[in-house]
Amino acid sequence: MSPPRVLARTRSVCPECLARVPAQRVARGRSVYLQKTCPRHGPFETIIWRGPPAYESWAGLRLPLLRPGAAAGPSDCPWDCGLCAHHQQQTCTALLEVTQRCTLGCAFCFADAGQAAGPDPDLETIRGWFEKLLASGGPYNVQLSGGEPTLRPDLPQIIALGRSLGFGFIQLNSNGLRLGREPGYAQALKEAGLASVFLQFDGVDDAAYKALTSRPLLGVKLAALEHCAQAGLGVVLVPRLALGVNAHQAGAIIDLALKYLPTVRGVHFQPVSYFGRHPGPPTDDGRLTIPDILRTLEEQTEGRLQAAHFQPPGCENPYCSFQGNFRLQGGVLRPWARDQGGGCCPEPRPAAEGALRSRRYVARFWAGGAPAPEPGPAGQPGLGGWEEHLARLQARTLSISGMAFQDAWSLDLERLRDCCIHVMHPDGRLIPFCAYNLTDRQGRSYYRGPSRLPAARPKARPPASERP
Repeated sequence: MSPPRVLARTRSVCPECLARVPAQRVARGRSVYLQKTCPRHGPFETIIWRGPPAYESWAGLRLPLLRPGAAAGPSDCPWDCGLCAHHQQQTCTALLEVTQRCTLGCAFCFADAGQAAGPDPDLETIRGWFEKLLASGGPYNVQLSGGEPTLRPDLPQIIALGRSLGFGFIQLNSNGLRLGREPGYAQALKEAGLASVFLQFDGVDDAAYKALTSRPLLGVKLAALEHCAQAGLGVVLVPRLALGVNAHQAGAIIDLALKYLPTVRGVHFQPVSYFGRHPGPPTDDGRLTIPDILRTLEEQTEGRLQAAHFQPPGCENPYCSFQGNFRLQGGVLRPWARDQGGGCCPEPRPAAEGALRSRRYVARFWAGGAPAPEPGPAGQPGLGGWEEHLARLQARTLSISGMAFQDAWSLDLERLRDCCIHVMHPDGRLIPFCAYNLTDRQGRSYYRGPSRLPAARPKARPPASERP
């Protein structure tokens, strides 16, 4: 094996105390590790890339976002988010957490939902959040999250409020239990203006759900899909992938998604991350990286999906996610473009352009709608050539994507500054998703709710030469 190579120097945090520390990305063979040392707690290393595809071939070129209207002043990233002038991407999707209550106690949970949940924000508070998004450059795509948002009896009113204020794409992040158990509920949400459901969907048998949620939930998940289909809601299946639990079902989840086209608009894989609630610290053998998932999809679909069909994102940092668009043709998934993945973009793209393109794609292709129309009898009016083509393309399109969220072991502040998924803090600040959910080894948070850290801010600081 070739000797280790330092690819770049960056900054991270200590998993024990969350103090900001210097870090470096180091390549050993085809794998890349994030290494760092805390003055108080010593060295840490975690794998962040297990190629192929090769780490250096994956990233596209992107021009940084200039934010002349953002707050000025020095950055103490990640402890003064809001967003600051040093952040390099605008908002694509804004998450509004409308409750911390939950009906499940999952083994892995970003929000540690259901634990000491406080009162739900009232409608006027939520109105203020929508207005802050408009003032910051919106309307953006909005995801209503939590906790489990369907526990709120006024969820339809929240959706209708957002639509009345000009937010065209509102998505619900849900475990699907109420959607599956309550006929007519999906229709009520659709009538309020909901476009899409981001549905927790961890497997195609009850073993996966028992391992991750302690309950057999496949039946209610499938019922939720049926009810969303009847209501005309688009659904994105969201499997949390864990080795030894459900990673072996990734290909089967794709096959199930195809059976539910055009209701299912996409599958968005999320390898488990170690913040919020989790069983214990990660090991390299237990962590799934982006190349691991791409190879898994290729193997489990017997080559119908290939790593070359996927590409880095145009919105967030390229090492945060992957994405591919496919159309169902003759019963076979075919990529939109043969040259989508594995290499750099032909020329640098402005960050703002990537965010805008991502917002537009999600709003059109993740939303529900009627199945594509069949050609009408000769002489009868139809949709017209272009509109009919778009309707057919949408009905036969499946987005397959995945996101490797950063925890205290893998957090890279360069990646964090490229984040386009922002959570609305209760005080009205927009916080990058991985910073908002960041917790130390003991599960203590800095941003989420009242700080559970021993002090208001981690005390250890890197040497002055390492500060921005």
